[in-house]
Amino acid sequence: MSVVPMKRVQIVGLKRDRKAVLEQIQRMGVVEIESSLGEDAFFTAQDTAGAKSIFQKNCTLAEQALAILDEHAPEDKGMLASLEGRKTLTVAEYEEKVRGRDTAVTHAKQIVALQKEYAEKLADLPKLEAQKISLEPWMKYDLPLDFEGTKTSKVFVGTVQGDCSLTALYEALGDVAADAEIIGQTPQQTYLSVICGKKDAQAVAEALHKLNFAKPPASSMNPAKAIQDIEQKMEGRRKEVDDLKAKIASHADQREELQFARDYFTMRADKYEVIGGLGQSKNTFIIDGYVPVTKAEKLETSLTDRYTISVELTDPGEDEDVPVALKNNGFSAPVESVVGSYSLPGKGEIDPTFLVSLFYYFLFGMMLGDAGYGLVIALATGFCLLKFKNMEEGMRKTLTLFCFCGISTAIWGLIFGSFFGDTVTVVSGTFFGKEVSVKPLWFAPLDNPMRMLGYCFLIGLIHLFVGLGVKLYQLLKAGKVLDAIYDVVFWYMLVGGCVVYLLSMSMITEMLAIEWLVPANVANIAGIVAGIGAVGIILTGGRESKNWGKRILKGLYAFYGITSYLSDVLSYSRLLALGLATSVIASVFNKMGSMGGKNIFGVIMFILVFLVGQILNLLINLLGAYVHTNRLQFVEFFGKFYEGGGREFRPFTENTKYFKIKEDI
Repeated sequence: MSVVPMKRVQIVGLKRDRKAVLEQIQRMGVVEIESSLGEDAFFTAQDTAGAKSIFQKNCTLAEQALAILDEHAPEDKGMLASLEGRKTLTVAEYEEKVRGRDTAVTHAKQIVALQKEYAEKLADLPKLEAQKISLEPWMKYDLPLDFEGTKTSKVFVGTVQGDCSLTALYEALGDVAADAEIIGQTPQQTYLSVICGKKDAQAVAEALHKLNFAKPPASSMNPAKAIQDIEQKMEGRRKEVDDLKAKIASHADQREELQFARDYFTMRADKYEVIGGLGQSKNTFIIDGYVPVTKAEKLETSLTDRYTISVELTDPGEDEDVPVALKNNGFSAPVESVVGSYSLPGKGEIDPTFLVSLFYYFLFGMMLGDAGYGLVIALATGFCLLKFKNMEEGMRKTLTLFCFCGISTAIWGLIFGSFFGDTVTVVSGTFFGKEVSVKPLWFAPLDNPMRMLGYCFLIGLIHLFVGLGVKLYQLLKAGKVLDAIYDVVFWYMLVGGCVVYLLSMSMITEMLAIEWLVPANVANIAGIVAGIGAVGIILTGGRESKNWGKRILKGLYAFYGITSYLSDVLSYSRLLALGLATSVIASVFNKMGSMGGKNIFGVIMFILVFLVGQILNLLINLLGAYVHTNRLQFVEFFGKFYEGGGREFRPFTENTKYFKIKEDI
């Protein structure tokens, strides 16, 4: 468990080598670059906004083309394809693919143009369909809808609101000489035509206006012919849409070159963003940053062997905000993400990952506590880890974390005698007439929950005391011996003494199903030790104050912190709660499944209920175990010693999605 030491690196090279040097550093991914611009007038900044904008535009274009291909010609990927990781390219393969970047941009433009045309043609179909629907009620009308009459007559064609009868229509027209016809009706509208002489046109128009008369969609053909024309247009549009879709799909074989173009232009944009922060003269450039000590020498050798360049490595200053990178063994490294999600170690703090991993796997397995579930998790994650060798590092660590958690869960399941709850007992008793059970290696929490609760509290105390021990180590390492005594040793004395004293009370031991009592003389000594710890905390808890009155008051407030220890210890009862929940819910599903009896129907019913119920139970309690294990680390454990606040080491590297370049360093 360690925080990787960092070296400050300064690279000075010839401007002609800038592009190659930055690309090599980017492929290595071991240098965090910071802006080299200061008040030095000799080195100035270069405006890279224009070039960066072009690269980002090409990147976006490639992403759009890929999204279009995914829509019209999706890849046939397996369910676990996301675990395959990015494709690996050698430097030679990368340089070969770079030559086709402009061709990829051209193809992307073609695909986007086809998609635009496709979208336009596709958008026409709903419009034509709407036109067709609007004309369908007029099918019985023989004249064009825009026909308004002859030299001596006037034709009114349109709709009025509601269900209007022919009688009501004539009543509305009054004494005007007109010929009216109802063409069609719906509960909402009446479709009609009225023919009258030119001299009566004004009177008819006024009468129809009172009925909320509205004209139909204009058409130079009669409705039946107009609908036929629209259907022909729709058929043509559908064919054009299908042809465009096929043309887009024909570009599917260019998907890989588009993926590379997306990654390439992303890398170029990132590089030019870095260039904008570099100090540059007419002939030279300068790069400042941080590199892990373990990579520093190889970085220097790799650059100086290829270029005329100066690489200077120095130790960071005490006041520098040095980035933090963690280095742990294969057992603990998967838990780095858990620590990082809380906060990375601050200056002077140790990396707690190893200790966190020990308790994380232990507590997670105890909460889930079923051998069947543990085997499912371990086998599923183990299969993925073995099958997908090129998996991304972050995903590999996550699956490794759950693989170890699964192994721990299986071990705790054997200890507690739980295998998919009481599946073995139910199956043997229901279908074979003789109950066979999995005997626990220790005891079954369902049979003795109070005993289990006592062990949960014991584990909690150990967890908290280890956290205090880390604080003690950090204070002693920093040379703060008195602070170590005041802030840690006194609390060990107070809390430890109180625990030992409580174990001398029969009420406590009986409640926790403990079969032994601490002897009275040991309890008396524990009480004295606790008293000394309490007095020490009261006298030193406010030692930063010079006024003794304030010091004692602050000390009393610090002593009040004993209640937080009580709540912290009680928090570990969740180990019992989640463990019981897993077993009880599994047993309930097993009981439900066995209700079908000893017959074919009963077997089928049990299998179905078992699969559905156990999967649901596994998913729910897996989430619960993950959340509550994190909580015990973040709140109870870290609360005793860990402040965090470290800044993550973010090297200048390939921010790619599909490919990664293998650079030998």
